[in-house]
Amino acid sequence: MKIQNLKYKHEIKNYLELLGSERNRIGMQRFGISFNKAYGVNIPVLRKLAKKFKPNHELALELWKTKIHELMLLAIFIDDYKLVTKSQMNKWVKDFASWDICDQCCSTLFDKTPFAFEKVFEWSKSKEEFIKRAGFTLIAVIAVHNKKLEDVELFDFFPLIEREAYDERNFVKKAVNWALRQLGKRSKILFDEAVEVAQRIAKQNSKSAKWIAKDALREFRIKEDIYWKKRL
Repeated sequence: MKIQNLKYKHEIKNYLELLGSERNRIGMQRFGISFNKAYGVNIPVLRKLAKKFKPNHELALELWKTKIHELMLLAIFIDDYKLVTKSQMNKWVKDFASWDICDQCCSTLFDKTPFAFEKVFEWSKSKEEFIKRAGFTLIAVIAVHNKKLEDVELFDFFPLIEREAYDERNFVKKAVNWALRQLGKRSKILFDEAVEVAQRIAKQNSKSAKWIAKDALREFRIKEDIYWKKRL
């Protein structure tokens, strides 16, 4: 199996190199996607390719080792979340250097693991920008994807959002804002709490906090009817 996966790895690499586009690479950079090496292959192409290999945990690990942008994305798409360990999560998150790798990994793979909640509390206090973003991205995608969770299980996320709203780094503050808004969309009780948290964040002496609060409250006000009043 290992030899076969190494063969797949080589074939995939060659295939994506042929598909690569300098125009797409420039477009990726325009959207704030950072990379050391990338071919310039679009996500839909990678998702279609992933269907031929998923799930394949060992191949995912091999592809991730390349540190090539598209191969890292493909690793995320084909990995088997049931085989993902805390050690792997800790190792991969250190390699996050772009918002799209971070968000795809958290929303496609990490949020399905039994360690997702633990990593929220661990990563949300990290000093590293993309590790910290991963913590708040997990909050956002857990709120959206995990429909079976009771509201009470998500309340402990609010203090993390309030605590870290001061962080001025772009990819952190956007993820904190995202987490707050997604919690507020989930249920009426979480909506009410999210509004109160946003109002407290607005009083913090931080440009980032004020932006997070203002943006969230604007969305909450605009969409309150859509969220809840029409459902009652």
